[in-house]
Amino acid sequence: MKLQEIVGLNIRNLRNSRGLSQEQLALAADIDRSYVSRIELAKVSVSLEILEQIALALGVAPKELFNERG
Repeated sequence: MKLQEIVGLNIRNLRNSRGLSQEQLALAADIDRSYVSRIELAKVSVSLEILEQIALALGVAPKELFNERG
């Protein structure tokens, strides 16, 4: 699995586990909702700055977005 896909899945799983919609996450991370969707679907490359904002909004360390889960 590509890193882009791993990050997207991790964001989706973390968002869902916190009961957040894409819109709520986007608002908390100060990004567009459609951008959250494209990140989760691995349709875009995302900057480290945006990943940091998303991690903060999810309440996790940025490294958690890169963990490959089995």
